[in-house]
Amino acid sequence: MISFENNVFHLATDDTSYIIGIFSDRLLNFYYGKRMNKVPDIESVLPVDHSRTFSCNDINIDDRRYSTDNLTMEYPTFGSADLRSPAFSATYKDGSAVTSFKYSGYEIFDGKYDIPGLPAVYAESGDRVSTLKIILKDDVSKVTAELYYGVFEDYNAITRSVRIKNDGKDAFDIDKALSLSIDFRRADFDMITLNGAWARERLPERLPVRIGTQHIESMRGITSHHENPFFALLQRNADEFCGEVYGFNLIYSGNFLAGVQRDSYNITRAYIGINPQSFKWRLEPGECFNTPEAVTVYSDCGIGKMSRTFHKLYRQRLCSGKYRDIRRPVLINNWEATYFDFNEEKILNIAKTAKNVGVELMVLDDGWFGTRNGESGSLGDWVPFTDKLPNGVKGLAQKIKALGMNFGLWIEPEMVSPDSDLNRAHPDWCLHIDGRKPTLGRNQLVLDLTRKEVTDYIKSVFDRLLSDGDISYIKWDMNRSMTEVGSAIGGAIAQGKVYHAYVLGLYDVMEYVTKTYPDVLFEGCSGGGARFDGGILHYFPQIWTSDDTDALERIYIQYGTSICYPYSAMGAHVSAVPNHQVYRTTPMKMRGDVSICGQLGYELDLNKLNVEDMECVRRQITDYKALSDVFHNGELYRLMVPIGNNAAVNEFISDDKNTVIVCTYILKGVPNSPYDFVKLQGLDNDAEYMDESGKILSGEYLMNFGITLKYNADYKSDITVLKKVK
Repeated sequence: MISFENNVFHLATDDTSYIIGIFSDRLLNFYYGKRMNKVPDIESVLPVDHSRTFSCNDINIDDRRYSTDNLTMEYPTFGSADLRSPAFSATYKDGSAVTSFKYSGYEIFDGKYDIPGLPAVYAESGDRVSTLKIILKDDVSKVTAELYYGVFEDYNAITRSVRIKNDGKDAFDIDKALSLSIDFRRADFDMITLNGAWARERLPERLPVRIGTQHIESMRGITSHHENPFFALLQRNADEFCGEVYGFNLIYSGNFLAGVQRDSYNITRAYIGINPQSFKWRLEPGECFNTPEAVTVYSDCGIGKMSRTFHKLYRQRLCSGKYRDIRRPVLINNWEATYFDFNEEKILNIAKTAKNVGVELMVLDDGWFGTRNGESGSLGDWVPFTDKLPNGVKGLAQKIKALGMNFGLWIEPEMVSPDSDLNRAHPDWCLHIDGRKPTLGRNQLVLDLTRKEVTDYIKSVFDRLLSDGDISYIKWDMNRSMTEVGSAIGGAIAQGKVYHAYVLGLYDVMEYVTKTYPDVLFEGCSGGGARFDGGILHYFPQIWTSDDTDALERIYIQYGTSICYPYSAMGAHVSAVPNHQVYRTTPMKMRGDVSICGQLGYELDLNKLNVEDMECVRRQITDYKALSDVFHNGELYRLMVPIGNNAAVNEFISDDKNTVIVCTYILKGVPNSPYDFVKLQGLDNDAEYMDESGKILSGEYLMNFGITLKYNADYKSDITVLKKVK
């Protein structure tokens, strides 16, 4: 619901209110939080105590108490009285860089706004969704900013995007255009970010917000292993179950900037958007620029409620296509089983055994093309390596299908090897700067997706591979950060556009392949989890969470990922032991119990397992097929998180509330340890629940007394299923 009265806009979902108002032609943020039924008037929320020395008065009234430098601005700009971190800045024809937006008008309409060329949350028929467009103008530069707000009432989320328009006669350069900026009239925040590195992605870090600026960012051309375009602000005493939490996420797959600035008057500015470093977008008269979408979520019941809001919204209104709502196949990937050392016979032997235990999809990973036996060449030459596959990919796919399985393929379409036919034919097709030696990553270069001939080539590769229907799954990889980022086309003016234009080119290809081949399941990957973001998730319903497949490490990685992203998006595989990343040996049961919550797969040669482990795999797959709907479409309660504890406990409740799954993981055995009692959440207090043994317990008991944890062994896990009986 969106209303406008007495110069105040009220954006309301079922549980939240977002209130902004017009004061002397300026757009201010007054409130974001728990749903309010009575909207305050402007006079009651403006600070009127005393003037702020050295805060310049650019408000259109003669009163030193009011300055954009100490008011809660909704979309702040650079160069006038607000000297805090701006959301927008530009350089104009005369070299000046001052922008001063003033309110010019608004529009309210049903449904969701569009962002041309960019992925976004969408609405479907029957959704209670409305859009507010607020128009801001700078009278001197003739720049217009259209602020778009999408209000998802059923999902308790608000989306944001900005469209910058050049309504003047001269071109100018956008130097910074963030998607969201919110000023809070409080400073009692902690900040959670998801940080890490390759093989240890998205580990939560919580720090107090201090005076000054704290931010996360990527300048790697991708969202990166190191930092994720998500952060949360929360009350100092907030935890999983209580306290106020604000979550911010950018639906984007390139360089980003996100953070907070707290001033000396206890105003906290939160912001997120495209990283302005090495960004300069020339906007000609009549042209527009659209920022990526940001999603905001408020919770009055801790981190867990915020996560569940993101999960539901992203599962149902960000993911798209055939595989959004159906169970996806259990797969086996040959990478850790064979690496580059395989032939058709090896792959078929793995597939035959996998089929016998219930695996549904055989995936052939790196090494199937060109003359590739390692990382040194052939990327870009997407033709079968006949020494390994004498009957080609098509011949292998047909043999796999004859076993009663589907066939999938790994590809890294954004890359080119220096030693490749593609690079020899088109040496200027990679990102590069003339006169500078290119930096290699994994012995490869990045194709210039700002060029139409390059994106057309990639589309043709998929057309050749997918048109006959033999391939039903694609693992789309991207294995390096970007360096020497320049394009051979467009001249000097275009170079500031390359990072963002690359992402637009990427989305153009993804839009094409997913629409042209709707029956193919695509999984995103980037050296594991370097591009686990909402932009990829819009096109691909699942993403390879991390190259680290160790069960213990995955508990931490999947926990951090789940703070924003749903388990339905997480590729989670059982691998061999000792694990290939950390050389740890964990039981087959625990490896399966960790993986079963995500999109289950196997990354090993099942022929090398003993009889006991093979039977365990068979049970895992049977259980997964029976329970995956609860894991992927139910609500997640993190009853005990692994950081700071000796165990992790997750609870999943089905959409109809009739099935409850409790996953317990003991990280380390402790001699003579006390028990822990973990209380379940979200149950029907008056109902009764029965476990697999026939034991019946009341919802009241489970939520007030709970279950018992015993620390009597390392790497002990259990999956308990409770059925509501009354």
